Amino acid sequence: MPRLATRLLGEGSFYAAVIALVTFAAFPFYWMLITTFKTDGDLYNLKSNPYWFNAAPTLEHIRYLFHDTLFVQWVSNTALIGLCVVAITLIVALPAGYSLARMSGRGAESLGIGIFLTYLVPPTLLFLPLSRVISQLGLQDSLWSLVLVYPTFTIPFCTWLFMGFFKSVPREIEEAAIVDGCTVIGAFWKTVLPLSVPGILTVVIFAFTLTMQEFVYALTFISSSDEKPVTLGVATDLVRGDIFYWGELMAAALIASVPVAIAYNLFLDRFISGITGGAVK
Repeated sequence: MPRLATRLLGEGSFYAAVIALVTFAAFPFYWMLITTFKTDGDLYNLKSNPYWFNAAPTLEHIRYLFHDTLFVQWVSNTALIGLCVVAITLIVALPAGYSLARMSGRGAESLGIGIFLTYLVPPTLLFLPLSRVISQLGLQDSLWSLVLVYPTFTIPFCTWLFMGFFKSVPREIEEAAIVDGCTVIGAFWKTVLPLSVPGILTVVIFAFTLTMQEFVYALTFISSSDEKPVTLGVATDLVRGDIFYWGELMAAALIASVPVAIAYNLFLDRFISGITGGAVK
């Protein structure tokens, strides 16, 4: 009996912890969903139950978001910026990470750490000199300014991530390909890249997510509503003075976050493999 009681207690504690964790993780999505479909009267009535509908649900907030704001344009701008930044990041970070991974000596480690440390420099210190660069290039108030600026923090992080992942790929595979007649670039293309799909996918998701959630640079370089990414457009055009359009804000946050959550879930196995691959030699 003591063993049975101990086992039941352990299982009960485990499931209680899982339920608490799932509730904690899912509650923001539930709150956004409820707020999106609540009427304004239900939202601002302090006597109403905040966790459920006290009046019939409404689609007014979604209608306002899509018809009376530039939400679709903001999402399109975010997608365009993200795709361009991901492409630039892969073009630069792939060869950089591979080169650092194959360099011998402590210099490669020091250089890799130095590259990663540049990622840790806060945007609040960099937006002033970057503003000068954007001004000189004539890219003020253009989403292309963000395409130019965002790789400054995605490339260092992704290079460091690639460096750790490529170290887990045995050199013998490339050497065998070279013996069979491949060049160094050919061996990298035909042997290393196919084995690096989880790492590449991890970098793509990370880079796109980093660009999607960035706010400081967007606020600094963009002022026209039709050029704003979704994070800036929602925060500036749906908050007017002391008036918060809570229904529209929650609808925008829900619509923008659900696709990212689905992508993480669909590629979860490869994502975890990419994250942990660089830690295993």
